[in-house]
Amino acid sequence: MSESQATAGKSEKSVSGAVSVEAHGDFDPVPKHVAIIMDGNHRWAKKRHLPGAAGHRAGARNVRPVAETCADQGVECLTLFAFSTENWKRPKREVNLLLDLMRNLLEKDLDELNEREVRLRVIGDRSRFSSDLQMQMNRAETLTRENTRMTLNIAANYGGRWDITEAARSMARDVRDGVLDPDEIDEQKFAGYLSLGKIPPPDLCIRTGGDHRISNFLLWDLAYTELYFTEAYWPDFDAASLSRAFGAYVDRQRRFGRRE
Repeated sequence: MSESQATAGKSEKSVSGAVSVEAHGDFDPVPKHVAIIMDGNHRWAKKRHLPGAAGHRAGARNVRPVAETCADQGVECLTLFAFSTENWKRPKREVNLLLDLMRNLLEKDLDELNEREVRLRVIGDRSRFSSDLQMQMNRAETLTRENTRMTLNIAANYGGRWDITEAARSMARDVRDGVLDPDEIDEQKFAGYLSLGKIPPPDLCIRTGGDHRISNFLLWDLAYTELYFTEAYWPDFDAASLSRAFGAYVDRQRRFGRRE
């Protein structure tokens, strides 16, 4: 990338944290699909000499403002890694707290998200959740399914390997039942069986908390996604933090295997 291109791609942050950028050619400066691995809640609390539960509560409170900021910026889809298939290994008390916070999100923040025309979806294996929590998930999806401003995917009891395995199992059933011809299977067809379905893969994946890995999140979908890692803990990730992530994104060149 030339110096002039690099300069053109620099972001300017307003007081509100909004990003004002110029695109590289046909490159859209605002990622249409953003995925976030929300990490660092416990360390945020420890740094402040607070119990770990305080960090999880602070992290839960941060979901709605970040979602609203993304919607205001023109993001069309936001996917949040809320609870992984591996999180069941945590102490039972912590697991119960995380599930209660998920309930609170579906109860207290749903109306506000609905008013902002945000469509909410839950992706992951719901079978392990209690019946009342599954009912809340279904209600949230039903209430917001006609909204078109932004789609908010909550990945709960989700794992990338689980997602691929489930897709392969569903595809195998369709082949067995004569619904699908094996010779018609290609990457696009397979992707349609994954949790995101027809939603385009993320343009940008943000991980807070300082770790530099994707931790079994959207393994198939992140193949060409730009990755952004920040030391900021999730409760501290605000509009200004999002602005910096978008600024880094616009300075990238997405070639998808092509030459510049």
